[in-house]
Amino acid sequence: MSYDVGSGDLVLCVNAAPNHVTGEPVPLVKGETYRVWAVLEFMCPCGRSDALLDVGVGFAWCQSRFRLLPKPRQEAKPRKASTPKEVEAV
Repeated sequence: MSYDVGSGDLVLCVNAAPNHVTGEPVPLVKGETYRVWAVLEFMCPCGRSDALLDVGVGFAWCQSRFRLLPKPRQEAKPRKASTPKEVEAV
């Protein structure tokens, strides 16, 4: 594939067609996001990808079924300004 997917990345399912090797229906849902548990460096039997992705559903799926989502940007949170404590003179 043209992108590197790693463990922990979010991917979008773009192809929930039946299994292209056995023809059985797949439990994936088109349009759902999945977190990658592992990347298995095996050629898919269909020849479309060079890796299988384990997303926790079933065993492993052809990488061509997914598109890598961009990593979420960290949002800036407003911080409270620290003020010095006032000490009473005795």
